[in-house]
Amino acid sequence: MSNPSLDLGSLLPIDPDWFLNPDPVRLAHDLIGQFLISDKDGQQTGGRIVETEAYKAPEDKACHAHLNRYTKRTSVMFEAGGRTYVYLCYGIHHLLNIVTGPQGAAHAILIRAIEPIWGLERQSERRSGRPRREWTNGPGKLTKALGITKADNNRPINQKSSSIHLFRSPQSNPKVQSAPRIGIDYAEECIHWPWRFLDADSRFVSAPAP
Repeated sequence: MSNPSLDLGSLLPIDPDWFLNPDPVRLAHDLIGQFLISDKDGQQTGGRIVETEAYKAPEDKACHAHLNRYTKRTSVMFEAGGRTYVYLCYGIHHLLNIVTGPQGAAHAILIRAIEPIWGLERQSERRSGRPRREWTNGPGKLTKALGITKADNNRPINQKSSSIHLFRSPQSNPKVQSAPRIGIDYAEECIHWPWRFLDADSRFVSAPAP
C-alpha cells in the first residue's frame, strides 16, 4: 500500500523560526495542509495534517498551562517552540502537541487528525486493520497509527535525530475552516473560542465544523 502521487522528497522542512511565532492560533491555522512524519525504527509513517487545535497560556482555561501553571507535565510547554509535547489522556491515548512561541510562552498546538499517506501498511497494522478513514481521524488514533508515545515527549522537531518531522509543500492551499475545540467542557467561556481548524474538504477529520 502506498501513495505514489506525493513524493516525500519534494517537501521542505518547516523553518525552526516558524515555531517561535507568539500566536499559536495563527500557527494552528497554517499547519492545515502541511505534513507530519514519524520515523521509528527506520520506518516512516505519516500524512497530511487536516485538523489542529490551538492552546494559549495564560488566559486559555483549556490549556494545561492556564495561568502559567508550571508542573512536571507542563514544563515542556515553557520551552522555546519547536519541541513535542506528548501526554497520556485518560490513561489510554497518547496525544501529540507541538510547542510554539518564545521560551516561557507555554503555547501548544494539538494535532487532531491527518490524512494517511506514507507507511500505509504499517499504519494499518497498528490500527488493527480498520478502514483507512479511521486510522488517524482523531488525536489518539493518529499517535497509535504513527507509533508515537510518551517516549517522544520533549523532543526537538526536524533535527536529524528526531522521531517527529514537520514538512511544508509550496503547493498546499487547503480550504481551512475554524470551529470550537472539542472535549473541553470544563473550560467555561473558552469552550466557544473557534481555535479548532480543519480542512473543509477532507474526509479524515475527527468531526466536521458545526
